[in-house]
Amino acid sequence: MSYHRDAIAPHGGELINRVASPEQKEFFCAKADFLPRVILDERAVSDLEMIAIGGFSPLTGFMNQVDYNRVVEEMRLANGVVWSIPITLSVTEEVASPLQVGGLVRLDNSQGEYIGVLELSEKYTYNKKREAANVYRTDEAQHPGVQVVYAQGSVNLAGDIWLLQRDAHPHFPTYQIDPAASRQMFREKGWKTIVGFQTRNPIHRAHEYIQKCALETVDGLFLHPLVGATKEDDIPADVRMRCYEILIEHYYPLDRVILAINPAAMRYAGPREAIFHAIVRKNYGCTHFIVGRDHAGVGDYYGTYDAQYIFDEFQPSELGIVPMKFEHAFYCTRTKQMATTKTSPSTPGERVHLSGTKVREMLRRGELPPPEFSRPEVAAELARAMRIGQTALI
Repeated sequence: MSYHRDAIAPHGGELINRVASPEQKEFFCAKADFLPRVILDERAVSDLEMIAIGGFSPLTGFMNQVDYNRVVEEMRLANGVVWSIPITLSVTEEVASPLQVGGLVRLDNSQGEYIGVLELSEKYTYNKKREAANVYRTDEAQHPGVQVVYAQGSVNLAGDIWLLQRDAHPHFPTYQIDPAASRQMFREKGWKTIVGFQTRNPIHRAHEYIQKCALETVDGLFLHPLVGATKEDDIPADVRMRCYEILIEHYYPLDRVILAINPAAMRYAGPREAIFHAIVRKNYGCTHFIVGRDHAGVGDYYGTYDAQYIFDEFQPSELGIVPMKFEHAFYCTRTKQMATTKTSPSTPGERVHLSGTKVREMLRRGELPPPEFSRPEVAAELARAMRIGQTALI
């Protein structure tokens, strides 16, 4: 498949497709009862899907030891291509022991459905503390990403994968737009420059401001909320998506925005995950990527702008996608508009700083966030969701 008409080539140069053809699926299904079985958790299912549809290009499967070690140590695959997050299938020694390198492994989801196949090429152990310290910049078990690493099995299974079953998303089937499809949409719209936006939070006015600032300089905006596994206290994906739908309908130019879901799981790896999120959006066809304050951060583990600084560690040509770095936006009471310190003459006392945390705190108290924080229609939707118990986790 040629990508000369696309605005940007996929990471590594080729958009990977590991979705089994009908003939391949028939072949693998015929072997179903004879294959050893590994049950995937929610994150592994997301990773399997993202590899298969090309969202994790150039990966064709779960990482081998050489790739894994170099990613953990240097943020590169063995061939030198930039990659910042290990994508591994970790199991217990008990599960790994009977599996034969060179054979096929049946991959089931938690419901016992046969959804994929692993061509097992390698089994290897790894150092969990080293992965935590390098990838998450901490080995504290309280960090949600580190917690996952410590809880998973001690053996990584490596090899190419095939995705056999992929159902329409139960909540967002119309927004389930794969990289090949998003690239086609960009081509049809004639967009040569596209900025991607990542979020796991409900949108507030600061998000809207930086998105529209970015949109002033590019052809299109690709809103790509993450709907894979997140922390228990994050706002549910269906609530976040409704907020986006409301905002786009009332406040955005419909011909310059595409809303789609990102099925990946959240890692909370701060700076490294900012690079990862940019690469994923590059695979979806974005030429630019918004990196705001504390991107993919959690708690106080990362500096406010560490996720922006990390982009300076690579040559622009190595990443391909252009980071658009934004300062912390606030509502300026002097100029009566959203701004940053670059554009506002205000004193600190004249700045209303917005955050998902503040919105959640107000909702807990039964208060509607003011217009300076959130568009009234969005605030009303968040309040409605809380009343019916959908955001009990807020």
